Amino acid sequence: MTEQEIIERINSSLAEEFELDPADMTPEANIYEELELDSLDTVDMVIVLEGAFDFKIREEEAIREIRTLGDIHRFVIEKKRNLDA
Repeated sequence: MTEQEIIERINSSLAEEFELDPADMTPEANIYEELELDSLDTVDMVIVLEGAFDFKIREEEAIREIRTLGDIHRFVIEKKRNLDA
């Protein structure tokens, strides 16, 4: 899976789950401000991403540092890269 395919899967999964406008889903978009997710939504976001990529991320310390959609992209790409290595 290429990085672009990972990004597309993340964006489509989150857009569907949270009824987000794909036009708003830029790497710079703050998940709390621009995408208007709250702390409960972030729990759902983790579950959605775990299902989309078939790996656990709940206990990852780095997940707490995520603020933008680009942070999510980088986190998942790195996690996938480490698992595939």
